[in-house]
Amino acid sequence: MAFAAGAVVANNYYAQPLEETLAAAFHVSAGAIGVLITVFQLGYAVGLATLVPLGDLLERRRLLITLLVCCVLGLVAMAAAPTLGVLLAAAVLIGLTSVAVQVIVPFAAQLAGEGKQGQVVGTVMSGLLIGILLSRTVSGVLAGLVGWRWVFGTAAVVTAGAAVLLWRELPVHQPTVRMRYPALLGSVFRLIADEPALRYRMAYGALDMGMFSIFWATAGFLLARAPYRWNEIEIGLFALLGVAGALAARFAGKLADRGHARWSTLGFLVLGALSWLPIALGVSGTVVGVMALAVGVVVLDLGVQGLHITNQSVIYRLRPEARSRITTAYMTAYFLGGTVGSALATLVYSTHGWIGVCWLGAAFPAVGCVLFAVEHLTTRGSRTATGQPVPAAR
Repeated sequence: MAFAAGAVVANNYYAQPLEETLAAAFHVSAGAIGVLITVFQLGYAVGLATLVPLGDLLERRRLLITLLVCCVLGLVAMAAAPTLGVLLAAAVLIGLTSVAVQVIVPFAAQLAGEGKQGQVVGTVMSGLLIGILLSRTVSGVLAGLVGWRWVFGTAAVVTAGAAVLLWRELPVHQPTVRMRYPALLGSVFRLIADEPALRYRMAYGALDMGMFSIFWATAGFLLARAPYRWNEIEIGLFALLGVAGALAARFAGKLADRGHARWSTLGFLVLGALSWLPIALGVSGTVVGVMALAVGVVVLDLGVQGLHITNQSVIYRLRPEARSRITTAYMTAYFLGGTVGSALATLVYSTHGWIGVCWLGAAFPAVGCVLFAVEHLTTRGSRTATGQPVPAAR
């Protein structure tokens, strides 16, 4: 499941190191390619809102395979795209169906033993994060060696392999919920209304993914232009620094299992905020600047992924029978935050440069710290922040 999650989620990130390459290939501006990056995330957010809840209503293994087959078709279309319009349409389909990973994660929590959900989710998420990490490296190296179209063609083959693996290895898991699809979607809003911990975690998640997207939506422009002028391979290899986030996943899950979710939340937010100082120093392109940028990326990924795993460990304790719908609520907010972050970052980069992007990036976790203070004051003495649900209407 960890391998499949990594293989599938990578499809949303292959385009990020190729911004300059795609802009040149289709003879469009950097802003137009920035729209492509945003479209991936927007498609993903729509899929989260409309497809992931089906994990509580349909047999999960069959749902996964259906989504992955459609994702393979989108990747093939992207590899062969003759125009930017076809590229954008394929990106929407890939983003929409890559939400298969958000069926895998609650499925893993469902199969985990009681009290081990955090560790199991952390394990699967480690695979997911390694997939995100390697996607940029593989993308840069393949594009540099054989061309950008091979990136998406190879991704289609890997995704098809993941579909076969899941079909062979996963157990059949019949749903326990019986309701019509409109009622299923409506129940997501009732869960949000009933669970204060879910509402807070949705807000943290939106800010978290927003901060992450602000960096990666614009890093390709920084590194491809003066004073860096790195090629696709160099940009792809730079993304390997994100391994820190993958290493943080299991650690964050264990902290949550031990009841430390509240204060680890604040710790990861502070790490995210502090990371933007060395990232800002990277604008110089000097040896010191490159080293500072590298340190900043490591700290950023630690904060972002640590907070994300903490959030998931908390929400999956709330309603075991509704984990797919809880995933929908949380991850929709998460990727809408990413969409907003990407869009704002592209705009700010074009008007205020890299330093403006860094101010924007630091603002997101700063807002999260304020939200943490509000939650701490309003839930003091309760257990909502630690993921133990307070009694609520079903």
